[in-house]
Amino acid sequence: MLNPFQKLLRQNLGSSIRSSLFFIFFYLYLWLGVDLRLIYHGGGTIANFPSFFRGWTFFQQFTSYPGGLIEYLSAFLSQFFYIGWAGALIVTLQAWLICVCIDDFLKAVNAPQLRWLRFVPPILLLTIYTQYTYHFLTTMALLTALLFVCLHIRISPKSRLLSLLVFAVLSIILYTIAGAAYLLFAVFCAIYELLLVRRWHMALVYLLLAVVIPYLEGVLLFNVSIIDAFSNLLPFSWRILPFEPCKRMVIMVYILYLLLPLTAFGLGLWQIIVKRKVKEKSRVKSSKSGSRIIAWYTGSPLCRWTIESCILFAIAGSAVFFSYDKKVRALFKVDYYACHKMWPEVLLAASSFSDDYFIVHAVNRALYHTGRLGYDMFCCPQHPDAMFLTAQEHYPAHWKRFDIFIELGFINLAENALLESLEIFGERPILLKRLALVNMVKANSGAVQVFLRALSKTLFHAEWANHYLTHLQSDPNFATDDRIQHLRNLMVEKDSPFRGYSPEKALLALLEKNRQNRMAIEYHMAWYLLSGQLDKFVQNLDRLDDLDYSEIPRNYEDAILVYTSLSKKFVNLHGRRLSPQSHHRFKDFVETFNHYGGNSQAAFSELAKDYGDSYFFYRTYGISGVKK
Repeated sequence: MLNPFQKLLRQNLGSSIRSSLFFIFFYLYLWLGVDLRLIYHGGGTIANFPSFFRGWTFFQQFTSYPGGLIEYLSAFLSQFFYIGWAGALIVTLQAWLICVCIDDFLKAVNAPQLRWLRFVPPILLLTIYTQYTYHFLTTMALLTALLFVCLHIRISPKSRLLSLLVFAVLSIILYTIAGAAYLLFAVFCAIYELLLVRRWHMALVYLLLAVVIPYLEGVLLFNVSIIDAFSNLLPFSWRILPFEPCKRMVIMVYILYLLLPLTAFGLGLWQIIVKRKVKEKSRVKSSKSGSRIIAWYTGSPLCRWTIESCILFAIAGSAVFFSYDKKVRALFKVDYYACHKMWPEVLLAASSFSDDYFIVHAVNRALYHTGRLGYDMFCCPQHPDAMFLTAQEHYPAHWKRFDIFIELGFINLAENALLESLEIFGERPILLKRLALVNMVKANSGAVQVFLRALSKTLFHAEWANHYLTHLQSDPNFATDDRIQHLRNLMVEKDSPFRGYSPEKALLALLEKNRQNRMAIEYHMAWYLLSGQLDKFVQNLDRLDDLDYSEIPRNYEDAILVYTSLSKKFVNLHGRRLSPQSHHRFKDFVETFNHYGGNSQAAFSELAKDYGDSYFFYRTYGISGVKK
């Protein structure tokens, strides 16, 4: 038989192995499943992700108010989301420390039966990150408060006076570091004193200090507003709630903050109410089979460890499964890949959710850059508004449009979209880099230096910025930079906004500046197809000569055949010929349609099966991307 020490050692070893396995899977899921690079990127959705710059000036602004130090540390650590594995490691470490703090408290109050609660916060964190929201700052403030809770329990002396002194000192330090997250510490300590230590006088003093310290230190010393003094870094702060993605998962953060105080409150009531009662023997006898199962479970450490581990991983897996949103992930991935010009990855990520306008917009860019816009455009659900996001509800989506404006040559429109995004999302490196680029194109060397110097103080983009700062000294006009010269050749001096303005006129303005603007030509032709202006489409077929097309793209052939069939007019193909395959496909399409007596609804299913990615189908039904 094992002695008590050996049993305890074996039990602790089993618990350590389970915890290690849990956090290994936690880390791998964040790294490979969630991919924190997407949260760093933001996707034009996460507006509360912090910027970080090296240097005393940036640090100094965080010393002027309570909680600034945690904000600075969180901003620094959050930058490592840029490196997927490093960001996942930081979040895993944070989750592990929260877990350790809760476990330490439960050991201190001799409640080993509740140690399973330590896994609740990491599971909640998984659901938060699965939804691609940023709450790292509030959870960092939570961790700081929990560390001070554990410190207070460990070092607080039995003497009431000394205990009060320790609490006051810890309170002042914690409030300076973590702002209003200190209130969690104060409330927990009050509950602990009232229900677990049974010193209600101390509990009242702690609650009083929870009001006095934020007022004296926050309002009077740091001169912050009374609202900020009592709410900054808490999940209900006005700095957090205005951001829509944060609202989606803020309930999970509330649960994280309330878990330890409610646990302490419940334990205290248990000790007061239940443990005073005399234990009575159960009147209900267990069946022999039930007794055997219980004996088997309690008598076999390996069996108990296996069952408890399976339950833990089943709960964690279920939480991730039900909180996982494939469409949200697809939106983030598509935007990330599009901004990094990873076009095959854009098409792969968009394959399952190509019915979203933002995704279709990115897919069209990817098809253009891979030379497939004229061939595969109707493989996904198309709509005229998706090309430039011109619908009224899409107008504020500046983040989604600045890259296409740059690529087409609308440099002024791109700059406006970037500045609007800067107001919403802050000084994100992706915005600073593009603002530096557009000002290089416009030869605004002063503005270029401002943006490059800001980038030179970031953690991961300084090399790019320093390269261009050096280039600026030797070639201030960027006359030797091929990319800058290319964009200058495309750039129109006067941009017309797309809101309330015809994309056709905007694209024609680009082609007047540079007839060989390949992207403007392909988007111009695509616009005519999407808007059904086939007469203008065939009138502009001569633009294919400027692109050196050896053949007519498939979608163009479809449109020509539709136009010829409807108008009975000759179309000048400028020396090119339609492929026999297109003639055959159009003939089969018409025969299938006529087989149903010209009833479009009756013919829908059969036509969608073979022609759902063709212009024939789009022209007939107004939808595309439905080939089965």
